[in-house]
Amino acid sequence: MIKPVSVAALPVAENFIIQKNRIENDAGPGCKRVCVVTGTHGDELEGQYVCAQLAKILNEDKQKLSGIVDIYPALNPLGIDSVTRGFPMFDLDMNRIFPGSQTGLLAEVVAHDVIHDIDGADMCIDIHSSNIFLREIPQVRVSEQTAAELLSYAVMLNVDLVWIHASATVLESTLAHSLNIRGVKTLVVEMGVGMRITENYCTQLVDGILNLLHELGMWSGQIGQVRKPLVSKDQRIDFLNSDAHGIFIPGASHGSHVNAGDCIGKVIDPLVGVVVEEVLAPNSGLLFTLREYPVVFGGSLLARIMEDSKNG
Repeated sequence: MIKPVSVAALPVAENFIIQKNRIENDAGPGCKRVCVVTGTHGDELEGQYVCAQLAKILNEDKQKLSGIVDIYPALNPLGIDSVTRGFPMFDLDMNRIFPGSQTGLLAEVVAHDVIHDIDGADMCIDIHSSNIFLREIPQVRVSEQTAAELLSYAVMLNVDLVWIHASATVLESTLAHSLNIRGVKTLVVEMGVGMRITENYCTQLVDGILNLLHELGMWSGQIGQVRKPLVSKDQRIDFLNSDAHGIFIPGASHGSHVNAGDCIGKVIDPLVGVVVEEVLAPNSGLLFTLREYPVVFGGSLLARIMEDSKNG
């Protein structure tokens, strides 16, 4: 059932509208509700395919569902329509204005409506892609403050990595933070690259969502084999930034294990045809972020490596 979440008037007799697809079965009093949201950034499209595949599977075997799954494929439809990362016209990142305001500008009202609609759910999965510059393996990111409560759910999502990161002030204005403090357990998934769809990553996450529904007692249908993710903390992540400007050519495979001293890639100067920087792995570990967009400047992020456990 398609339901409106937020509706506002636009110029020239048009309407701004956010919609959700509610799929429910055996949804009596006290039933569980899980929300799957994506499209907060207009250049993040991986979640669009996840929502489509999840809706297809649940609708085809609805009798195997117990409870409610609400699917929100586009929290920022204007951004998706215009291939704009932020909220068009307002020059802002929609994921920095939650929980919004009932009496604010359009973007703030939309954020308020989204929070109000999701409020009361048992779980929320907030799906993001990377930007156009970086490619990420499927991962769940949780803050240190919420790790104790969320880690047991994060490992159910069939991702490759769970990154427990230190909190920053800016995170307080995100959808995930706003929902978590309201008691809606919210997991942030990041994968792939901006403006693209990585089909195998999306299929992997769909299997993970079905597994989570199964573990919550909401799904009795088929689920794929679920992998056990690596779990990391901030102090085990190496950030590799460029010291030069030029064109970055990767020298290692994204998602692979690298050894200390391995060449992650090279920065070349296209004007004179020389290598101006060789990027080496400082430690052995999982290469879970790799530069996708080749043009770099001094300070550009090239890669992230999760160091191997000191305990093996």
